[in-house]
Amino acid sequence: MFGIYLKRELGRRKKAALVIALGLALGIALVITVNSVSAGMTQAQDKVLKSLYGLGTDMTVTKARSAPTSGSSGRPNFQFDADSNDSDDTQSSDRVMTQGGQALASSVVTKVSRQSGVASAVGALTLNVTKVDGSFTQGKAQSSGGNTGNSGQGGPGGGSGGTSTTAPQVQGGGANFDVNSYSVAGVDVTDQTLGPLAGSEITTGKTFTAAQTDAKVAVVSKAYAKENSLKVGGTLKISGTKYTIIGIATPDSSESTTDVYLPLKQAQTLADAKNQVTTIYVKASDSKQIDSVKSAIQKNISGTTVTTSADLAETVSGSLSTASDLATSVGKWLSIAVLVAAFLVAALLTSSAVSRRVREFGTLKALGWPSRRVTRQVVGESIVNGLLGGALGIGLGLAAAYAVTMISPKLTAQLGNTGGGGAGGPGGGGGPGQQATQNTMEIALTAPVSMTTIALAVGLAVTGGLIAGAMGGWRASRMRPADALRSVS
Repeated sequence: MFGIYLKRELGRRKKAALVIALGLALGIALVITVNSVSAGMTQAQDKVLKSLYGLGTDMTVTKARSAPTSGSSGRPNFQFDADSNDSDDTQSSDRVMTQGGQALASSVVTKVSRQSGVASAVGALTLNVTKVDGSFTQGKAQSSGGNTGNSGQGGPGGGSGGTSTTAPQVQGGGANFDVNSYSVAGVDVTDQTLGPLAGSEITTGKTFTAAQTDAKVAVVSKAYAKENSLKVGGTLKISGTKYTIIGIATPDSSESTTDVYLPLKQAQTLADAKNQVTTIYVKASDSKQIDSVKSAIQKNISGTTVTTSADLAETVSGSLSTASDLATSVGKWLSIAVLVAAFLVAALLTSSAVSRRVREFGTLKALGWPSRRVTRQVVGESIVNGLLGGALGIGLGLAAAYAVTMISPKLTAQLGNTGGGGAGGPGGGGGPGQQATQNTMEIALTAPVSMTTIALAVGLAVTGGLIAGAMGGWRASRMRPADALRSVS
């Protein structure tokens, strides 16, 4: 009897049921859209942090770089001498500098790995190589500049497109310079599960082997290889040393923050930094112990700066950060307000519909229906309306999320300085003039919809139906058989 009556009444009141369902659907669709976009924002931020930290890294240990001494510019200086008797003289010079924080002794890696709660720790050396090619007609020319370049790759942490050019200083003759800058990371080839190469996949060739601790081999990023027409089996010359390219690395999630990867010992040799690292990558044995591990390292190893992913996330700015803040604050409260309004409208419409059925419910009570049976009937109709609204809302929400994913709007993420000499990883920028360019990444936004979000939508649909049913049921339970007689004109 309940089902038959429910079906008949819903069929008679299709328009009213559809209006109530649509009101709930709009609120539920907005909740799904906001939740999916927020999840996409979180994934985008994770991509930014993963591209800098490397896969599986919970924190990095660095040391703040000391201030330059008086009279020191902190920049590489290039001196070119041209024979005045020659009509043309072309010279080339490489300058290799460590990037990020001040160098740490390799023994610190062992100390960090012995701290309570540390599962593993590896060291890496981040370098910036500035290559200057100069053509001279007469006299002498001197160039003084930092991380300058037009290679399309920027400094360490820049990814593609991060370039700048500083005009060289020329003395006593004409000169024409090409200045290119790129980033190099020294990788601990015995443990590649952490570190700058961990966040990339070798798509061509192969990665380092544990036996290549001091081999003259290199892995280059896909963007850098394309920019400079490099292939597996070719060679790359850095500061007079030739390296055989054995692999091309493609980042799993974002722009590459490193152009060239070398075995750690080779990078140390290039930078004249034997047994030194600039960054220590740390994985905690338990994600719940990250804060305690950070405190232990800072306490037991003085002079170090420990940067966790949470610290790094706080430095992310740009449109990604702004959109994320809007999604988690304005979007959340807007969806709550719309949902509350949808519930209220559904309840009022249901109550109004019950008021127009005075004769029907009064007659049913005169025939012997108790109030609880009438209430159950109204609540049943409201729950069906709620489920219909939930189905429509899920459909609208999925369509909105799919549209966002298909459009994939581009968001930028700029990484600020966390105090350890860069961004806490190999993406640590160079001088202040380069920070904005080197640490800017472009992320495509997606809007994934999880089963948890779908379950939440179903729960909201049932809740909306129960609220509307409770209001309508309360109104119906107060009706008396005499009300039906008075409604007859």
